[in-house]
Amino acid sequence: MTDLLSAEDLRFLLFDWLHVERLCERAPYTEHDRQSIGLVLELARGVAMDQLLPCYAELDRTEPVFDAGRVILPEATGAAVRAIGESGLTWASLPAAHGGSDLPLTVFTAATAWLQAANVSAVAYPFLTLGNANLLLAHGTPEQVRTYVVPMVQGRFTGTMCLSETEAGSSLADIATTARRQDDGRYRLTGSKMWISGGEHDLAENIVHLVLARVDGAPPGVKGLSLFVVPRHLVDPDGTLGERNDVELVGLNHKMGYRGTVNTVLAFGAGHTTPGGRPGAVGELVGQQGAGLAAMFHMMNEARIGVGSGAAALGCAGYRHALTYARQRVQGRLPWAKDPLGDPVPLVEHPDVRRMLLRAKAYAEGSLALVLYAARLDDDARSEPDGRARDEAGLLLDVLTPVVKSWPSTYGLVANDLAIQVMGGYGYCRDYPVEQLYRDQRLNPIHEGTHGIQALDLLGRKLTMAGGAGLRLLLARMAATAARARERHTEHAAALEGAAGVVAEVTARLWAGRDPAVALQTAGIYLDGFGHVVLAWLWLDQLLALGDRADAFAEGKRAAVRYFYAYELPVALAALDTAAGPERLLLDLDPAAL
Repeated sequence: MTDLLSAEDLRFLLFDWLHVERLCERAPYTEHDRQSIGLVLELARGVAMDQLLPCYAELDRTEPVFDAGRVILPEATGAAVRAIGESGLTWASLPAAHGGSDLPLTVFTAATAWLQAANVSAVAYPFLTLGNANLLLAHGTPEQVRTYVVPMVQGRFTGTMCLSETEAGSSLADIATTARRQDDGRYRLTGSKMWISGGEHDLAENIVHLVLARVDGAPPGVKGLSLFVVPRHLVDPDGTLGERNDVELVGLNHKMGYRGTVNTVLAFGAGHTTPGGRPGAVGELVGQQGAGLAAMFHMMNEARIGVGSGAAALGCAGYRHALTYARQRVQGRLPWAKDPLGDPVPLVEHPDVRRMLLRAKAYAEGSLALVLYAARLDDDARSEPDGRARDEAGLLLDVLTPVVKSWPSTYGLVANDLAIQVMGGYGYCRDYPVEQLYRDQRLNPIHEGTHGIQALDLLGRKLTMAGGAGLRLLLARMAATAARARERHTEHAAALEGAAGVVAEVTARLWAGRDPAVALQTAGIYLDGFGHVVLAWLWLDQLLALGDRADAFAEGKRAAVRYFYAYELPVALAALDTAAGPERLLLDLDPAAL
């Protein structure tokens, strides 16, 4: 059976590159050490390979069914979710005071990448619940934590987030769900939500929805949005389940991939189940009125990094399946071989197959490094004893979050496409898992903010906030890596310095006229090129961490770096330059001309 991730690569990234054992010297991570981290990784691999992977195809073939207002899931879904819960991995990164083990997020992300690689749709249920719990821990009241988070950690409740609406889509400013305050301080919500993963199922006693809605009289736009916790069943003061809330399953979305995760349309306040005989779904305000989007971003940013992690994991899984196949499958002779009766060679001997594999490796393993680097920034932002270092880690994480979500999603998909191509017709058939990996991966450029949304966030917000402090910090980090590499890797160091200069120059050119319409019209192109420069930086940083190591693993890393700098970076920089191309082309184009 093919390992879906490289355990050797994870060890290298965690210990040789990111030095996670140093985190164990700081609070709150002092209960961990290199040995315990290794045990966590082994546990995650075992759960992934032994319990999640065997039902991966089944969850794809047996989609959730809508039956009389209920969701019917295959039994394998429940077994997979229970296996994750029983492992304790879901809550490992939570503080010990809330049922976790204070595991560094960097280690948690590496461990759970195994689960995502094995069965990403099963993992969605506990991961959504974790994000829901983390938001309530950060913004909820002590009573809300007791009522909703404690049962989540116990495995009795699951959680969702409810943002999108049929008419609003990604435009959260157009959310129309309303909330009316009641005499008891709670609210009654009315409206509908679309694309709600895990919105209805029988995997738990209760489902806790976090819902964005607009209180009566609130101003238009995102400043009028508040956040509410709306359980499927109301919870009595003693913790037992009360009556059914007015949350109704309207239908299911049938998807290209990610089929094991039920995706729902929910109606709040439809009137078929009205607690106390009054209309509207009962909800409690989370945080301050009008600050709902800011609170929801706690979960959304976490989810965006989770999407990047899942994309990297799926890309790695596809690459490793294709690599195993190419090593075993004997087919054809090398183009320069003269004897037509000579022995055929393994696919991996063909240069074009090697090109595709090396490209997929650069994308997939580069994405995994990016995600783990972001997780390390999060750990530093929480635990660095030096205040300036703590602030810089948080700022750099803010800048990189759109890249962490979008670049692995975009190029993990390309890696999965390459895996199919390497395997040829077999890759296109369901006999092998790479076609399912591709279909599952295809969601990642869409959910939790499309590539275009992330591009607007990066170029329109993250790089301009605080007078461009985040961009200056990122470029300084790149310059530091280039300086360290200048003696041994002169060519790569010069290329990175040049690429960083292109980013600075194009960014300045885009904003030279201070016209957001002009600057942002090609933000998607900009994000793509910007992400490549970030990956070039991280690949070079890994190359430095290899030192003089001389084995097949190290040679593979060096080949990936050489490939990325020779083939990927020049093309990306040329594309990045076009982001500041014809100023009005896209703005003045008549839609009728399309």
